[in-house]
Amino acid sequence: MAIHFAKVASQIPPNVFERMDRKVLAARGRGVDVIDLSKGNPDGFPEEFIREVTRAAVDDPLNARYTPFDGKPAFLEAAANWYRNVHGVELDANRGLFAVEGAVDGLADLFSILLDEGDAVAFADPYYPSYHCMANMRGAHEVLLPAKAELGWLPDLDAVPASVWDGVRLLVLNYPNNPTGAQAPLAFFEQAVKLAVEHDFVVVHDFAYAGLGVEEQQHSLLEVVAHTPAGSPERECTVEICSLSKMYAMAGWRAGFIAGSERILDVAKNFHYQMGSMITSFVQDAGVAALNSDQTCVGRQAAHYAGRRAIVADGLRELGYDLFDSQGGLYVWMHAPAGRSGEEVADDLLDKAGVAVLPGTCFGNVGAQYVRLSLLQPDERLAEAVKRIGTCCC
Repeated sequence: MAIHFAKVASQIPPNVFERMDRKVLAARGRGVDVIDLSKGNPDGFPEEFIREVTRAAVDDPLNARYTPFDGKPAFLEAAANWYRNVHGVELDANRGLFAVEGAVDGLADLFSILLDEGDAVAFADPYYPSYHCMANMRGAHEVLLPAKAELGWLPDLDAVPASVWDGVRLLVLNYPNNPTGAQAPLAFFEQAVKLAVEHDFVVVHDFAYAGLGVEEQQHSLLEVVAHTPAGSPERECTVEICSLSKMYAMAGWRAGFIAGSERILDVAKNFHYQMGSMITSFVQDAGVAALNSDQTCVGRQAAHYAGRRAIVADGLRELGYDLFDSQGGLYVWMHAPAGRSGEEVADDLLDKAGVAVLPGTCFGNVGAQYVRLSLLQPDERLAEAVKRIGTCCC
């Protein structure tokens, strides 16, 4: 029987994380004790005060029903409180916030409403693979902005010709960054918004790793427009996506929100009403508890990951490896030894040392000589991974 698939079906790139999962499973099937440093899947657990609220919420009969399309009012108010208390940003909970099931869910909404076939979307290389996948599925043209090691793995926005910016419809930023761990100063966001206003494009900040970096460098894109008038071009062109997955170790529960431009959110909501689904009701209640807390739980998470980063980074440097001195996120960005590619190193580490990492080519072309190591294993397993890397002839 002949089955006709839509054009978009042929434009979906392979999922690099699923492909590595299969490699890890195959190795474990052969009896290999694999230390999996390939994924950004938090191994922590929401703190007890969040779990306590969740347990009670599961037993609430009202939580077996559908939630409001935009999200529970208490969840949206909690997100507004979080912006106010953490970033000094005032948002209308009803107009400037919208509940989604995580960062990728929100990105899919925004790519869908902002990009037509042939439009240009810009993002840094290295990049989170979903940006590339979503651009392909929309038939959009990618404008890759090479991130530079000498700039702290940020792209040089000023080096992009004005004629290129004139053709861009969407700029996607992501700091703390996946895969490099780079953080962006407020001046970087200010320059991005300035360019957006000058050249008529939208800036979306994927803030999936909010709170998990050096505190004084943790900036929301919306801080740039916090004191501009309602309806200003700066406010209309800026959107941010937040996820509760990493901040509160709630990855499997699926919750987040889109914030910012009311004009863009109005359209995103209409799209999501037809194409998406609401966050599970009791998960929103858990989110209320987390977002309304004093955020010391996020500080503990950040300190925990910083300790793990030290185990891996210090250990690898002692072995002579060259690493980016990242200050945020959940990863270590390691340069391959001279004369070797990231793909060769990743293959050797899995085959010879039982350590799974992702080659930099999973994140674009600029990282071809790098590998990304996740910090989401217990301390002793991370130390063992470093030891194995040291004994591997790669």
